[in-house]
Amino acid sequence: MKQEPENNVLVVDDEKIMQDSCSRILLKEGFKVCTAGCGREAIEKFNCNPFDLVLLDLKMPGMGGIETLQRLREMDPGITILIMTGYPSIETAVKAIKLGACDYITKPFTPDTLRSAVNMALERKSRVAGNHGLRRQLKAKKESDIIIGKSEAMRNIYELVRRTAPTDSTVLITGESGTGKELIAKAIHNYSLRKDREFVTVDCSSLVETLLESELFGHVKGSFTGAIHAKYGSFELANGGTFFFDEIGNLSLDIQAKLLRVIQEKEIKPVGSEKTVKVDVRIIAAANHDIKRATAKKTFREDLYYRLNVVPIHIPPLRERKEDIPLLVNHFLKKYNKKRPVPVTAVLPETMKHLMACDWPGNVRELENAIERALILEDGSTLQARSFPWLVNQKQAEQIYSRHNHKLCCLEDMEKHHIKLILRETGGHRGQAANLLGIDRKTLYKKIKKYELDKK
Repeated sequence: MKQEPENNVLVVDDEKIMQDSCSRILLKEGFKVCTAGCGREAIEKFNCNPFDLVLLDLKMPGMGGIETLQRLREMDPGITILIMTGYPSIETAVKAIKLGACDYITKPFTPDTLRSAVNMALERKSRVAGNHGLRRQLKAKKESDIIIGKSEAMRNIYELVRRTAPTDSTVLITGESGTGKELIAKAIHNYSLRKDREFVTVDCSSLVETLLESELFGHVKGSFTGAIHAKYGSFELANGGTFFFDEIGNLSLDIQAKLLRVIQEKEIKPVGSEKTVKVDVRIIAAANHDIKRATAKKTFREDLYYRLNVVPIHIPPLRERKEDIPLLVNHFLKKYNKKRPVPVTAVLPETMKHLMACDWPGNVRELENAIERALILEDGSTLQARSFPWLVNQKQAEQIYSRHNHKLCCLEDMEKHHIKLILRETGGHRGQAANLLGIDRKTLYKKIKKYELDKK
């Protein structure tokens, strides 16, 4: 059976005839094939494109197969690599498997041997992932809604989304700012039975408390000063669909009590009305801080927490899944290349090393902003470290910082240090700093106050 074109294969061999023959065989099977004539070219292409499988020759001039294998595995520990080797190199092929290759085939091989080996390698990969074609299943309706990540943590999240989406269970998504909580919520909606109905988002941190109740539940004419017309609330607009509460921890206890009623009774009461209105909505909530701790402090209702936390999904910060950074960088390059006269087609290994060394306190949003800004600064077709001046300055500052601090500093110290650098880079402009950090202004103001950076 032919493979879907979604399976991208990189063939790495210094012999053009081997590149051509492998490409011809795999293209007939429906694979999308890219070739490289040496290890260095393979790494450049791997930097710019996600591949499901790398077919790698062991004996090549310059950077050999073993070194190329190690470099590729550093860039993406989950990549599937199939070794091609001559009979005298079997011992080296075994060494390659110990370093992370999935299998090897010996030259010369028949088309059937290649097809069988490639299909077995991809089947093995799908079993490890726990769900064949998982990333395809979570492709969203819009390019901006695509979820990127091959780390074990993200694969677990994909599986949770796949299992949760067809149900009507409430979901609580937790994670730091910029990790992609709304993307996960949209994925759940897009693969649910409600996908053709509305997906309504309410950002609980941006609405004024006095207007929030009217925004959620609607109001009748004359219910308060300025209510010259009746208004439908967000719950009625979302009827039959999905309602997403972003930053739900900012809701007052009064609104929390009314939300609990919506979940339990499936009904709302517009402001100023004595009548209730039945609503059929699925509720997904997100929070960037510890809601469980808020229940202990009595700032968040414990009964509401348990109603929301039927299916908990936690998105780890980018610093805990750095193997996803190359994929994200490539995705953002493709996104912002569309606006450039000269597209960036390669990322220097040194540049990627810098990007992977950063802790990204603003997570994926900060990384995206950094790539967009770098493409504005970059004139050529290769993304270089100089395109991230604030990142280079940060590394220099950290080296100085570490020389004068022999004890390991805590994460909060690093976050404070990083925010100081970004504020210095933007000349104290908080709006620009928030954009670079990938967090909203309100969050930045809180951190500035927390670390007393406004007193410096």
